[in-house]
Amino acid sequence: MDKTLPNSMKNANVTIERAGGRQLRTATWRLDDHSDHPPLLFFNGIGANIESVAPMADAMTERAFIICDMPGTGDSPDPVVPYNHFTMSWTIARLLDRLQVARVDIAGVSWGGALAQQFALQHPGRVRKLVLAASVAGMAMVPGDAGTLSALTDPVRHNDRAYMNEVFASLYGVTMGDEARAEKAKHIGRLTPPSPIGYGYQLFSMMGWTSLPALPFLTIETLIMIGGDDRLVPPLNGHILNWAIPNSRLQVFEEAGHLFLLTHPEESLAAIRAFLDGVDSTGSRPERV
Repeated sequence: MDKTLPNSMKNANVTIERAGGRQLRTATWRLDDHSDHPPLLFFNGIGANIESVAPMADAMTERAFIICDMPGTGDSPDPVVPYNHFTMSWTIARLLDRLQVARVDIAGVSWGGALAQQFALQHPGRVRKLVLAASVAGMAMVPGDAGTLSALTDPVRHNDRAYMNEVFASLYGVTMGDEARAEKAKHIGRLTPPSPIGYGYQLFSMMGWTSLPALPFLTIETLIMIGGDDRLVPPLNGHILNWAIPNSRLQVFEEAGHLFLLTHPEESLAAIRAFLDGVDSTGSRPERV
């Protein structure tokens, strides 16, 4: 697929790194710059490539940003053997070693939120704070709309533009204004289709995985963000995470869908920054459900 490199990627350092026996296309922003903040390690949604969240990375000028294409997505080579969340967390830890990064903040969206949970449970000493956006506790999730779930298991959504527009309309939420529609079009233009094997292995990695029994032992300070109109990950999933993680807080974007990081970029970034910088704009922690 022909695509123009987004301006937000022009400030990134893009390399192919070998870590844990895998080759991962990796992008970093400002990693060599002095900062009072730890780098933010970002785990993307299923099938998504680095370019899809590059505008967020470019906007967070106060800190370094690290992201990689999962095997078989973006420009990372296809995986030779399947992987699961445990082995990929180990691989990402080796990637941080290669980048000479000892400790990070982590943010994960959707599928990447599950990987973020596993990484934090598996390597707690390397994580300062954790952000989970539109995430679930794995197989213990409350399922979303059957039609949307079915669409997301079909790799054709990444290759057929008309089909992708139809699916993404449900992901963005029903209350989508003109600005959000324009952002949707730009977001779709930044997507690169994953390979069938790469996409299939990402789906396979979720089979049988759940973080729920271990979450009460997760002591890392956590921000849970959910969309009130999320058809893929119903808001109840965010409440379950908030209930299970002892040191967590919950923020709901009431009229937003699954991709609220894109439809509500200013609000989302403000919430993430406030949390990572230790600012509580409400003055108190939201009550648990």
